[in-house]
Amino acid sequence: MATALSEKILVVESDPDISDLIARQALKPFGYQVAVANDGSSAIRQAIQFQPDVLIANLNLPGLSGKDLLVALSSQGILTPMIVLAEKGQESHIIQAFRLGASDYLMLPIREAEVVSSVERALKHVRETRAREKLDVQIKQTNMELQRRVRELSTIFSVGRAVISITDQRVLFEKIVEAITLVTEADFGWLTLKDDRSGTFVLAAHRNLPEVWARKIGQPLDDGLGQLVALSAETLSIHGQSLQKFKIAALGRSAMVVPVKVQNEAIGLLTVVRKSEKPFGESENTLSAAIADYASISMVNARLFRALAQNAESAQAGVKQKNALLQSISEETQSGLTTALYPLDLVLTEKMGPLTSEQKHALVTTQSAMKRLLSRVSQQNTSLKS
Repeated sequence: MATALSEKILVVESDPDISDLIARQALKPFGYQVAVANDGSSAIRQAIQFQPDVLIANLNLPGLSGKDLLVALSSQGILTPMIVLAEKGQESHIIQAFRLGASDYLMLPIREAEVVSSVERALKHVRETRAREKLDVQIKQTNMELQRRVRELSTIFSVGRAVISITDQRVLFEKIVEAITLVTEADFGWLTLKDDRSGTFVLAAHRNLPEVWARKIGQPLDDGLGQLVALSAETLSIHGQSLQKFKIAALGRSAMVVPVKVQNEAIGLLTVVRKSEKPFGESENTLSAAIADYASISMVNARLFRALAQNAESAQAGVKQKNALLQSISEETQSGLTTALYPLDLVLTEKMGPLTSEQKHALVTTQSAMKRLLSRVSQQNTSLKS
């Protein structure tokens, strides 16, 4: 019954025979931890130190009465269930004790079975109360965890939406750094990008960095850990004494660096730091990797966009060059045809001599063909100019 649980019982009784009956004969055989106090004053001290689950006290104590003890314990914030011992004729005192917070009573003389039964009733209430309190704590913890998960998912969703909607990379990088700082509950966060020419990592965005670090925007930032992650392209989490050998220890006692990868090459580094020594866990590692993937997607998209823009510019320049060449050829052709038609027209007037019917027919056919060609060239030339 109580052997495994070993609940604590404090007996407050000035009569050694009664306290012996309750403590040694009735309760200890069932495995209860029992302490005995002889008066109210010592009972208060023992209640604070012993922290009993149930208290049994005689209403007729020397000095502080049982009712006074109830009031004194309540004023100390000790709300332990109390079973009062009373004699026949003290019914009114029992009622007053109940009003002051007593949970049960026993009439003297008492029997061992009555003591055990009363204690078990009081303990049942204690156990139920503790179970409810434990459940309340668990529910609160679960609610907090659910709220945290919702915040994390909302943050990840907002980053994904930003990747496809924000065209200004500076704004997007700030959004990404804000997100990873939030989901990891870090004090500081920043993003560095690899400079293809120098191979160094340049500070692109940050959150909460001190001024001496923040002024390095657009410049190489070596925190001591970044190069290790850049070489391995694997996430690194470090805390405590192990962090002290790196420059980053100036900011806090726990750090994590997540690579932003394209084809297993680190093209960027997302770094978060906590002032406390609390290490970054597996869940935070997973969320950070997701944010790093979004950052990678945004950078690949930016590269593709630049390549497409360059190709479009090259194509547009090619079209312009081709149109200019066609226009030049068209103009030269138009000029040549106009020049060639003049002597042909002159010959057909026969001022330079008579023509045979066959000659005239051939020249007229040639003239018609040249005029049709001149008309098409003129139209094409006009189209190229517009």
